[in-house]
Amino acid sequence: MDTEAVRARANDLPTKPGVYQFERGDAVLYVGKAVDLRDRVRSYADPRGERIRRMVARAERIDFSVTETETQALLLEANLVKRFQPKYNVRLKDDKSYPLVQLTDHEFPRIEITRDPDDAATVFGPYTNKGRVETAVKALRETFGVRGCSDYKFAGRDRPCLDYEVGLCTAPCVGEIDAESYLGDVDSVRRFLDGETGVLADPMRAAMEAAAGEQEFERAANLRDRLAAVESFHEGGAAAVQGEAREARVEVLGVAVEGADATVARLVSEDGKLVDRERHRVTAPEASEVSRLLSAFLPQFYAERDLPDAVLLQERPSDPDVLDWLEREGTAVRVPGAGREATLVDLALKNARRQTGRRDECAALAAELGIDAADRIEGFDVSHAQGKAVVGSDVCFVDGDESKADYRRKKLADENDDYANMRRLVRWRAERAVAGRDDRPDPDLLLIDGGEGQLNAALEALEETGWDVPAVGLAKAEERVVAPDRAYDWPSDADHLRLLQRVRDEAHRFAVAYHQQVRDAVSTTLDDLPGVGPELRRRLLRRFGSVEGVRNASEAELADVEGVGPATAATIAARL
Repeated sequence: MDTEAVRARANDLPTKPGVYQFERGDAVLYVGKAVDLRDRVRSYADPRGERIRRMVARAERIDFSVTETETQALLLEANLVKRFQPKYNVRLKDDKSYPLVQLTDHEFPRIEITRDPDDAATVFGPYTNKGRVETAVKALRETFGVRGCSDYKFAGRDRPCLDYEVGLCTAPCVGEIDAESYLGDVDSVRRFLDGETGVLADPMRAAMEAAAGEQEFERAANLRDRLAAVESFHEGGAAAVQGEAREARVEVLGVAVEGADATVARLVSEDGKLVDRERHRVTAPEASEVSRLLSAFLPQFYAERDLPDAVLLQERPSDPDVLDWLEREGTAVRVPGAGREATLVDLALKNARRQTGRRDECAALAAELGIDAADRIEGFDVSHAQGKAVVGSDVCFVDGDESKADYRRKKLADENDDYANMRRLVRWRAERAVAGRDDRPDPDLLLIDGGEGQLNAALEALEETGWDVPAVGLAKAEERVVAPDRAYDWPSDADHLRLLQRVRDEAHRFAVAYHQQVRDAVSTTLDDLPGVGPELRRRLLRRFGSVEGVRNASEAELADVEGVGPATAATIAARL
């Protein structure tokens, strides 16, 4: 776009808060927020900096969305950056986003909390506190009976569902309420979401007072707590943390910039004790200042995460809107110069700088395999005892480190067939991904614990479901990486091989641990034996693998297990 095209488009925009997008074809090049959309977009007619100049020149059009407040503009910008990953924005490699509330464009609209709203829906938000949103939406449904069910559940019913029975819906699906009355209730919901808090708060307060008058004190207290959440729904977040200990939770962020990439290390301190640490990758369009990276990172990262009481940083964010938002949410921002807090910031910086080597091994692995990236790897393994208590593991590594929050596990049908079990496990993951039912982003690479047979089983599952993700296998015996079209013999000390080995070993550990948990939880004939309690039963099953293994063991072998004396060994042998 040239200067005149930008000015002409700016003149068409409102003078309200909102978000604007520079677009080319189907791609979003840049997302920005504005207090005044018209004034902010007009400034791009004379862009400052070569990077912005290139972006404007490449753009073909400018789209926009109006928001009610500047805070909503800040949060919507974070959501859209997460969704579109624009080339010219600072981007956190994370799939979290702030919740929205939508009223769908149906004959009988439904209300739901979503991150990906329908194009034709009326959308409200985004909001910073998902718990408060869930409380408000439930209260709206209890008060006005607006449905929350899927189209599939709504269609073709001949009697009301459980939501009607518990007072969450007025059952328009079977004509328990006429269309005009239902749409009137929907309008009340819309008025509340537009900011008219009394539409919902007034009937809730009346119900609370009635419950107290009838001495239903537990119900009155519950309504009081929900009313507080409803009344703070359109406010900042400070009301939600009243009564909590001052700065019980402090989070520390350290940023290390490496060219167009950066790593943000996060330390979590609760009541003065360091309880967690993790690292996150941030991609910037070019080398960026720490203050600018923090301005982008903070709203993107705390999407659907609880804000702490305080955040300690090495520099203050450059965007004053971010600082204003944190202040409204009740989060203090400090740049400590000395003392324990400064030591924590230094520790976070050291953690951030440690990531460089791990990033290199991910890049080397991607280059060796000929794939776009290997920053996010999921590893799969199956564990069972002769086809019994079959389970599968799905572990995740991000930038070479375990991401345990993204670990998953799955019970599988009992079958003594490693290939069929692996096919079933990968198909389960793939179907969830394709249907959008898995809340994790798609990985760059799947690693299968096993050789060609297990890999082929996994590839069949991928082909059947249409999930397009690269996959390789790694068998423990030969430590050879098997791809669909070839095998790789890498040096045993190659960093990228060691990365895959870490993923494979962790998948194996996680699967075995879950298998033992499932197996030990199953009631067996050992439960009925005198002298055999839960702990001894677990020892026997770990030693011999199954009840059949215990049955086949000699008395001497049984007596060799800790806690089994000669008399108990004789009893077990005789009974089994």
